[in-house]
Amino acid sequence: MIFLIHYNRSAGEIVRLKEFDDSERSRAEDARLALELELIGKKDGDEVCLLEARSKEALRLTHRRYFESLRMLTASGSSTVASLDKP
Repeated sequence: MIFLIHYNRSAGEIVRLKEFDDSERSRAEDARLALELELIGKKDGDEVCLLEARSKEALRLTHRRYFESLRMLTASGSSTVASLDKP
């Protein structure tokens, strides 16, 4: 699967998320370009990207920052670091 993500860094949230089959790579790239062109001059912390993953669930694991708040990410990072300190 190919995922087109429009993420607003200022708000910390996904504005748009669109899925494409692997066979639709050209269509996904065209959609990314169209979105980039649409946002010219309007960008306020906006990020547009194409990502590949087996599923949306896999994407959530590999690119958590798009799906979780900063508070959630730092809390889970703190617990991970704390568990590394234990023998």
